Amino acid sequence: MSDDSEARHASGSRASPDDGVDASPRVAVFRPDDERIDEAVDLLASLGATPVPDPMLAVEPTDAVPGDDAAFVVLTSKTGVELAAAAGWTPGDAALVAIGPSTAAAARGAGWEVDLVPEEYTSAGLVAALRDRIADERVEIARSDHGSDVLLEGLHDAGADVTETVLYRLTRPPEAGESAELAAAGDLDALAFTSSLTVEHFLAAADDRGVREAALAGANDAVVGAIGPPTAETARDLGFDVDAVPDAADFEALAERVVEVVRDRAGDE
Repeated sequence: MSDDSEARHASGSRASPDDGVDASPRVAVFRPDDERIDEAVDLLASLGATPVPDPMLAVEPTDAVPGDDAAFVVLTSKTGVELAAAAGWTPGDAALVAIGPSTAAAARGAGWEVDLVPEEYTSAGLVAALRDRIADERVEIARSDHGSDVLLEGLHDAGADVTETVLYRLTRPPEAGESAELAAAGDLDALAFTSSLTVEHFLAAADDRGVREAALAGANDAVVGAIGPPTAETARDLGFDVDAVPDAADFEALAERVVEVVRDRAGDE
């Protein structure tokens, strides 16, 4: 993370208009500690929020690459594209499928042609987009070790010969958890979860600090945002009251929706 980003989000208690200080909403964000957290911080700041970055994911490459005998190769993240490209992999004659615009943009940036981006940027969306094209075809899924079974099972049920390559593992950084303590203290206005794993890691970090119940209660007093339906479902299953799910499953839409809901709630109060 850059020094400028760190300077923008020093910790503190939740502000209110009566405090005589900046009352911008404090929004916790959990993207990996690379350019994505910096971009998230910048975006939230541009929306008038005070970002509270607490990276809940660390990327551990496996050094594996997709095979070269598939008719379709499915990439489910920008990280996966970058790791495959850095290893010298190319899609060759395979049809390249990207789960969403950011993954597709990374693939095009690597010099690859993207053949398909589903209308819905989820595993279910990928299955729907591919279902009628893949009978008796070999389909390679290249992703993290925490990919949804929905994609594997859906493509298999559609008649594809499905293989999976784990490009990287996602772990929880040992230092993660500031946001859990802030939530427990009532010092967050919103939380912006970007995957089911960030939800699970948030609660695991709260457990480590002995504040799980207080963190969950504090989060539910704030605005809980989820990037899409699968993340929202995980959050609800684990006890969160989800308040904001954007129409588009990308971080910009999530950030805008979360800040909007926070301000709407403040106006109502």
